[in-house]
Amino acid sequence: MPSDDTVVLHVTNNGPESVTFSQVLVDEAYWEFRVEGAGGDRTLAPRQSARIVVPYHWTPGWDLHVDLLLADGTTVSHTIVAPQASPGMTATVLVTLALVGVFVGIIPVVLGMLWFPFIRSMSDRALHAMLLFAAGVLAFLAFDAAFEAFELADRIPGVYEGPLLVVLGVVGALLSVQAVSAWRERRVAAGDDRAAGGLWVAYLVALGIGLHNLAEGLAIGSSFALGRVSLGTFLVVGFMLHNVTEGPAVVAPVADGERPALRHFAALGLLAGAPVILGGWIGGVAFSPTLGALFLAVGVGAILQVDWELARLVRAADGRVASATNLLSFLVGFAVMYATGILVVV
Repeated sequence: MPSDDTVVLHVTNNGPESVTFSQVLVDEAYWEFRVEGAGGDRTLAPRQSARIVVPYHWTPGWDLHVDLLLADGTTVSHTIVAPQASPGMTATVLVTLALVGVFVGIIPVVLGMLWFPFIRSMSDRALHAMLLFAAGVLAFLAFDAAFEAFELADRIPGVYEGPLLVVLGVVGALLSVQAVSAWRERRVAAGDDRAAGGLWVAYLVALGIGLHNLAEGLAIGSSFALGRVSLGTFLVVGFMLHNVTEGPAVVAPVADGERPALRHFAALGLLAGAPVILGGWIGGVAFSPTLGALFLAVGVGAILQVDWELARLVRAADGRVASATNLLSFLVGFAVMYATGILVVV
């Protein structure tokens, strides 16, 4: 809500025929209204979206029941639960969201990456277990993002086929990362030593985590934009603790072999953590269920392919992916993310 004197409804015509708004009731009383974005009238064509603005003074925290009466006699009802005024998207808010992204995304991931010296000192068997721990972390992120994507898909107008959009995002991202992986294999076959190391896989891991963290930023930004500041603050604290566990997963693939340059560590940390900033801005300015579901789906597809790359990395080092130690490490990675995920309730 832009202010406590105005009610704004975002509507989309989900049907095959045009609809015309004739009356608007707020808490069972008729009110004047205007429709913005419908070509200057009150009629919406199929798939067209608009805003219905009602000059109505409401009380923060008190539910509002809105009825939209269409010209054909149909009534569309909606309840706005515990409305709050939106702070608006000013330069100050954007800077604040950027700082939140730094503390939620970049700093926790970098703190987790500080485990690199310890991981580097591990034996081959322990290192393989650490790689499967990273795979478990990513598997949890994939499951978590998939569930959230399909939840958001239920809120997408039916004409856009939300579930199919999610499937398209997953498959498209998976095939895109696979295409990049195939290009990398061709480089290895051509004798490019840089493409043969674990640094490549580390960047893929950071990319998968970054796409997931982009969705976390969307949740934080949309919470602040909708005036749900207390929820946004809780998400910040929860995601900070949650994201610390992602750092070891980023550096595990480069623990064996030559130590990468510091610029690579900086790039890995930014790739994994900085998308929270971008997500916060998008969520604060133009969040929509369609956009959120698509980003989550892309993250799922990328993470699934990265998990496959981690398993290949273990096999290439003459390790058994399905050994008891590795499977236990995978489950521990999944369980750790589940335990920290309990702290985040959206």
